[in-house]
Amino acid sequence: MAHTAAHEMFARDTASQQLGIDLISAGEGAATVRMTVTAEMVNGHGMAHGGYVFLLADTAFACACNSHGPVTVAAGADVTFLRPAAEGDVLEARATERSSSGRSGIYDVTVTRDGDVVAEFRGRSRMISPGRPA
Repeated sequence: MAHTAAHEMFARDTASQQLGIDLISAGEGAATVRMTVTAEMVNGHGMAHGGYVFLLADTAFACACNSHGPVTVAAGADVTFLRPAAEGDVLEARATERSSSGRSGIYDVTVTRDGDVVAEFRGRSRMISPGRPA
């Protein structure tokens, strides 16, 4: 796996790492991350809380849009939940760049469990001006 700016960013991402998210791959506007749903991630209905599914997709999005090098942040995102996930499920999020122009980009992320789609996420990115803090 080639080392990208996304790998460097993920190495500093304590939030994602504390949740057990693993960076599987990142490069050329794409990224894949994986996470196992723990008991602490389950809501009152016995399913994975949507916030954790969103966070997993957001982490894949962040790695994909930062794989090019310039510091890039989220300008916005939307998620659609299609299936529930449960404790012990291994979720994988695959992000792909759909379009970019100037400092803006659009990325789609599919979150799956054993090949079944759990959620679809669309993120909008914005590159930060050089010299500005992220």
